[in-house]
Amino acid sequence: MPEHELGITKLFNEFLAGPANSILAMVGKHAEDPAKPWSNWMTMQILVALIIVVVFGLLRSKISWDKPGKHQHIWETLYGFLNDQSEEAAGHEGPHYLHLFSTLFIFILIANLTGVVPLFESPTMFAQVPLGLALVAFFYYNAMTIQAQGFGGFLKHLAGPVWWLSPLMFPIEVISHLARPLSLTIRLYANMYAGEQVTIVFLGMTYLFVPVIFMGLHVFVSFLQAYIFALLTMVYVGGGIEHAHEEH
Repeated sequence: MPEHELGITKLFNEFLAGPANSILAMVGKHAEDPAKPWSNWMTMQILVALIIVVVFGLLRSKISWDKPGKHQHIWETLYGFLNDQSEEAAGHEGPHYLHLFSTLFIFILIANLTGVVPLFESPTMFAQVPLGLALVAFFYYNAMTIQAQGFGGFLKHLAGPVWWLSPLMFPIEVISHLARPLSLTIRLYANMYAGEQVTIVFLGMTYLFVPVIFMGLHVFVSFLQAYIFALLTMVYVGGGIEHAHEEH
């Protein structure tokens, strides 16, 4: 079934098809339809990124130490919540990595909530977007683990606590680590895709109270999935750096 083209995607394909095709050619790829190289998940990701830039750009100009506004209070509350969660899930060093945790949470949250807006879709309901986010979390926590433990310590951690069990533990640990981005991807993608489809079905059946209930549920799931994704990333980072501290 062909993908329904959103209005924003149509604009991208009409005015920015050339740059997209050039970028694809640089990496040895070609669009199935050169006239429509942009997909909904691509344009919606760009829109989400622009929303974040604009929101925080406006917020930065209004930050006040003595007279904080209500929007500043909201973001400070969110910052405090994520800071506490990172310390609880990743240990005392967790807040040092808050820049990634908060970026993932805010991006996923806004991406999820765009599905509630008419004429838009959640980019996270397309598998490519959760997979990209999962790979960012995967490479980041492994990089931080290697930075904390050293490459030798990282391999030693994969081999397990007892040397004579290393032939068994090493492949199990490797498979476990490789399964994490898959788990993150499927969890976020499946929940957002299912929520979007349920909302569409009930909107087609009635335009009164039932769709409102499911849209409220969609909002709740949007917050929950953003929180779970960020929390699991905190746990993964915490597992690596905590083991390094135990070694020291």
